[in-house]
Amino acid sequence: MGSTWGNAIKISVFGESHGTGIGVVIDGFPSGVAYDEAFVLREMERRAPGRNKQSTQRKEADLPVIQSGIYNGKTTGTPICALIQNLNQRSGDYAELAAQPRPGHADYTGMVRYKSCNDPRGGGHFSGRLTAPLVFAGAMCKLWLKAQGVLVGSHIQSIAQIQDMPFDDVDIRPEQLETLRNADYPVNNPRALDAMLAAIEEAREAQDSVGGVIECAAIGLPAGIGSPMLDTVEGRLSSLLFGVPAVKGVEFGAGFAFAALRGSHANDTFYQDGGAVKTETNNNGGVNGGITNGMPLVFRVCIKPTPSISSVQQTLNIRTGKIEPLSIHGRHDPCIVTRAAPVVEAACAIALADLLREANGYA
Repeated sequence: MGSTWGNAIKISVFGESHGTGIGVVIDGFPSGVAYDEAFVLREMERRAPGRNKQSTQRKEADLPVIQSGIYNGKTTGTPICALIQNLNQRSGDYAELAAQPRPGHADYTGMVRYKSCNDPRGGGHFSGRLTAPLVFAGAMCKLWLKAQGVLVGSHIQSIAQIQDMPFDDVDIRPEQLETLRNADYPVNNPRALDAMLAAIEEAREAQDSVGGVIECAAIGLPAGIGSPMLDTVEGRLSSLLFGVPAVKGVEFGAGFAFAALRGSHANDTFYQDGGAVKTETNNNGGVNGGITNGMPLVFRVCIKPTPSISSVQQTLNIRTGKIEPLSIHGRHDPCIVTRAAPVVEAACAIALADLLREANGYA
């Protein structure tokens, strides 16, 4: 099932971008977790469209309506179902897409996979709109993880060629993650933000788009979570992260930079600090052999430029067999990255909650 994920905690995402609603069912979630509505709504707001000119002007409230699994302010242990209404569709903008698949989109592959029965409006089930229920599921998992002493946070590492200051991967503090969570644009260096916003505006005025990178971290994870070879922490996280539309790359720790290092510089030396085993560096991003080592889990996610751009593109007309111009009329982000941080965090939180529950014998 392509829209169901997990072992101990399973999520099933449903709906289409221009249908009546979207949502998620979370199965295996522990009972007795207090439902912090203000926290959950803030997470939804961080991802919501239409908040500024750097995002799509489709305005959706994205208020999750709980159908089951929460009673008297706490989770019951039975499946949690949340429904989010779609209220601001403009399906007429997508009339041409049945014949002209958008370059870089899943219009063509979805049509082939589902024998032309897929809903093409707004990208249907392939749309970034489906990350809203993912963020709800992630917010729920964050609430449980916090009770276990685990915090997840992120920042915009780059947009176009502009770089933010990276995390200090051996010393990431809870207050830093909380500050980033409450920022309109989560960056460590405000000067970098000004240049990032200018790059987005330049692309928007050129009827184009830009991509970037989100750096995400989880702190408080115990050592010993995960499995080797075919069921690693990196593999589990990546399988969910690649379910986020526009994600085209994931790297942990030093990632591809390892290729330019010698082993003497790449290795993380172990030492003991008050009874806790730590490493002097964290090039491996908190994971050795697919298993957490107790250091901060650090990874980066590449977000490609929004493929729906306003400038005219050339694409195949499947009905005529000819290459013809395509003008895309929908409302789209000139840069997805500014709204991607809570989505990446959500995927991380869901994966870690699943791994921790599994480690505690709930698989």
